[in-house]
Amino acid sequence: MKNFTQKPHYILLDALRGVAALMVIWYHIFEGFATSPIDQKFNHGYLAVDFFFILSGFVIGYAYDDRWNSMSVGAFLKRRLIRLHPMVILAAAFGAASFIIQGCVQWDGTSVQLWKVGVAFILSILLLPAIPGTAGEVRGNGEMFPLNGPSWSLFFEYIGNILYALFLRRLSTRWLKVWTAACGLGYAAFAIFNGSGAYSMGVGWSLADHNSTGGLLRLSFAFSAGLLLSRDFKPMKIRGAFPICSILVIAMLAMPYLGKEANWVNGLYDAVCTIAVFPLIVYMGASGSVQSKGASKFCSLLGDISYPLYIIHYPIMYLFYAWVWQNGYTFAQAWPAAAAIFAGAPLLAYACLKLYDEPVRKWLNRL
Repeated sequence: MKNFTQKPHYILLDALRGVAALMVIWYHIFEGFATSPIDQKFNHGYLAVDFFFILSGFVIGYAYDDRWNSMSVGAFLKRRLIRLHPMVILAAAFGAASFIIQGCVQWDGTSVQLWKVGVAFILSILLLPAIPGTAGEVRGNGEMFPLNGPSWSLFFEYIGNILYALFLRRLSTRWLKVWTAACGLGYAAFAIFNGSGAYSMGVGWSLADHNSTGGLLRLSFAFSAGLLLSRDFKPMKIRGAFPICSILVIAMLAMPYLGKEANWVNGLYDAVCTIAVFPLIVYMGASGSVQSKGASKFCSLLGDISYPLYIIHYPIMYLFYAWVWQNGYTFAQAWPAAAAIFAGAPLLAYACLKLYDEPVRKWLNRL
């Protein structure tokens, strides 16, 4: 594979990705105690995916926009596949093991034959979505990737990478602005006028109903907005960028469901976060700097574990949900286990990074 000079990282953006990944864990923990999207305490963690897509567009635009004279589409896609797919495969293996430990049963208690788990595993490692009602859709709730739910966002991330290589990178900045604005209008309309059926942009994880449409809108706007931001980026000196941005990310993702009497308010919140607040946070994070060696190491660590943490934590959540629901536990009763997951998942992510992901990627890059 052709070697490219490595550009300096935006280390604070790496760290903010880690902060958002940690918040996703809390979102999924509280999902186990909710009866609907409305009464979930840590409510807007699903918006972390939109934040990730914006970060991805920004970083890819920064890293690759000026390299296309010496790089083919195939070389770009190979680099992205090596960067992302080893952890997709490991997460699928964790998910299969989790499902088997859980007893090979759907959420309603229906037993699932082992060969169907095998089908789900093959689909997962190939990042091919399971169609609702088919053999590979083993959990029975319509997930695209029932062995590891968060893989749905990697499916759309791959779509974003393909769109970038074939289409978006060729757009002038002017036409990229037009495209991004059109996608933003579609995103806002879907959110505010209830395209999801729940006035929520927590969509994309299923092929049922309008989920896939919502997922495409999430990817199309957020990835394009990040790419546009990388092209027009003119940094300002911002002191304390990392703590300010971290607090904003945590606050946005932890926000309770809004507008219980006027549900469209929640959709408006989702649209404002993704279209206005998240790009501002990325701009601030890219403008900031790290002042000490210790802070630099901490930010690097957060960035390093962010992707492994996001992609491998959910098989643990499946077991946590089964344990909570079978015993009827409240959060007050289950919080020690929740705290153990929050503390242990980053350690597992770090182990996966060092013992598996980095060695595998190093080997693949030598081929």
